[in-house]
Amino acid sequence: MRTSWTLTLVVLLASTVLRTPLQAQTLYPIDRATILAGAKFDFKVEFPGVVLQTAVKVTVNGVDHAAALGRPATFIEKEEGMEASALLLRDVVLDQPGTYTVVATDGKNSAQVTWEVYRTGAIRQAKNVILFIGDGMSVAHRTAARILSKGIMEGKYHGTLAMDAMPHMALLGTSGVDSVITDSANSAHAYTTGHKSSSGALGVYADRTKNSLDDPKVETLTSLVQRKHKMAVGVVTDAEVEDATPASMVAHTRRRDDKAEITGMFFDSGVDVLLGGGSAYFLPQATPGSKRKDELDYITKFKQAGYPLVIKAGELQAVADDPQTTRLLGLFHTGNMDGVLDRKFLKKGTVDKFPDQPDLVEMTAAALKILSRHDNGFLLMVEAGLIDKYSHPLDWERAVMDTIMLDQAVALAKDFAAKNPSTLVLVTADHSHGLSIVGTVDDTIPAEQMRDKVGVYEKAGYPNYKDTDGDGYPDTLNVSKRLAIFFSNFPDYYETFRVKADGPFTPAVQQDKIYVANEKYKDIPGAMLRTGVLPRTASTGVHTGEDVILTAMGPGAEQVAGFMDNTELFRVIANALALGDGKLAQQ
Repeated sequence: MRTSWTLTLVVLLASTVLRTPLQAQTLYPIDRATILAGAKFDFKVEFPGVVLQTAVKVTVNGVDHAAALGRPATFIEKEEGMEASALLLRDVVLDQPGTYTVVATDGKNSAQVTWEVYRTGAIRQAKNVILFIGDGMSVAHRTAARILSKGIMEGKYHGTLAMDAMPHMALLGTSGVDSVITDSANSAHAYTTGHKSSSGALGVYADRTKNSLDDPKVETLTSLVQRKHKMAVGVVTDAEVEDATPASMVAHTRRRDDKAEITGMFFDSGVDVLLGGGSAYFLPQATPGSKRKDELDYITKFKQAGYPLVIKAGELQAVADDPQTTRLLGLFHTGNMDGVLDRKFLKKGTVDKFPDQPDLVEMTAAALKILSRHDNGFLLMVEAGLIDKYSHPLDWERAVMDTIMLDQAVALAKDFAAKNPSTLVLVTADHSHGLSIVGTVDDTIPAEQMRDKVGVYEKAGYPNYKDTDGDGYPDTLNVSKRLAIFFSNFPDYYETFRVKADGPFTPAVQQDKIYVANEKYKDIPGAMLRTGVLPRTASTGVHTGEDVILTAMGPGAEQVAGFMDNTELFRVIANALALGDGKLAQQ
């Protein structure tokens, strides 16, 4: 009996080993990738060690890869800096929809991935697409913006946000290839390429090579709409234009901090409108304030290519109103621009150095005017980047005020779409932040500790923000009964329960290679030390993994429903514009 059981066990183990492929190779695109028919991508196989070229075999649906992909991949015996081989084939295009099973073997080990190649309809539904991204905008940001902007009493709001009043809504999952928690780069990359990637990556799959600029590329929406329909493209942000989200429209690098190189990618891309901060990466190294390490002058390059340059809000409107303006470069800050709370109300941050910055609404209005002069339609991406920049340091008031500003830009786009009904408008975030509305802080309650002024449930009541001038922003945030909003992830810091009226919040400062609570806020009456939940190497809060909301209106918006992966937003746009209709696009 024992011999029989032993023989059975051996047979079972042997059959299990035979049925289980050895995942020794790494293939790009990755398993379960969805690929738009006609879109370009790079194909790469990474072997774990040095292999013989004669032993390598790669098939696509059982056919040798050279025949299936149009030409053979280049064999690299040793990738730079490592004892390992690879196959690489740039600019692959698959025109036929269907399931593609790719198998790579080196004679000893093998790996397999499956891709879905999909086509779109042949009829273009939308002429224009406007994509709004509130960087880091969580449900709590939207809810708080609605409360501060519209007001609420007896359980009912006095109005809704423009982004609320859209007929189609979905939840988007945001995780990347390498983590359940995403970065702004690879999350925006999913929207603009339809592929997943790793933290920090833009327009590429992050491979093992040291060079951040040679990774396997995937084509961006910018390139696709230009090739397919000769559409105009605009990028608007209140962060640096080289920052992750705007860069996702054009960049191919696995290192989002390659900002000097990304500036060059913007120039090479031929985008028609580029507005935001980040001029330090356009200036040659010899210019004071430059962050380049070479003498390339991209201000001059853009001017020579026919782009007027504006650097102040006062110039923006006049240039945009000129019917001859069809391209524009606007750089209003050397770094990230200031948010609406500082720029419009408190005059803090860097407003003293850059006193004439436009807001997101003004930049969106200018972009729409200019892009509308292009007969073939346009693709416009607008990012409210500072929602994220303020949420990291736990500065919720600034983040929510910028959410209101984003919503006013959405309202402007909706008015445009009402006059131009062939316009698809999408509003979403790239990832979430861990903040929650828990009640109110009531200064009329006598208490030594501010935490004892926090009301929850029926004790919370309603905050007393007012908007007497009707501009959509509360007259002041320093009211006697205000929202109590707290973050779920943070370093050590002092919670003041108050608006940071003296400038943007810096919760923690570095001391002996770790971050400790910033004692600048220690002596504010009622301030409370909160012991952090993050590693002591973290200076601010971090992104969280909850789904984000996508709302949409216009032709093609009916595809937005239920739960969707973030790569499906790309597919919504591709379908609306018929980018994968099977017809050859110009190369």
